[in-house]
Amino acid sequence: MRNEEEEKVRQQIEGLLSNGLKTMLEPFPETHVEFAKLLDELRNLSPDDLEGKLVIGGFADQPYGPDQMRCLECMYYLVHRKWCDLPELAVPVEPDWYCRLWRI
Repeated sequence: MRNEEEEKVRQQIEGLLSNGLKTMLEPFPETHVEFAKLLDELRNLSPDDLEGKLVIGGFADQPYGPDQMRCLECMYYLVHRKWCDLPELAVPVEPDWYCRLWRI
């Protein structure tokens, strides 16, 4: 998936989030065990289940929480590609979006 296709998916995600898709923003996985459980849930999805990834990942179309966490500061974010490189997600994202699998 590159450029045009990624942009279409990014726009699809933006539409889902702006139209009120309810995602699981909480609880934030505080331990590696909790994080691994979420990864297992994501692995059980079909690779093309975009809504499932957004819901389990706890996506938001804006910074989130008291620290206003966002994709731009996450270790999985590829700046020049605007991409989440966490293998279980592997989706195009905007820098000001957020997901609960955020890591520094």
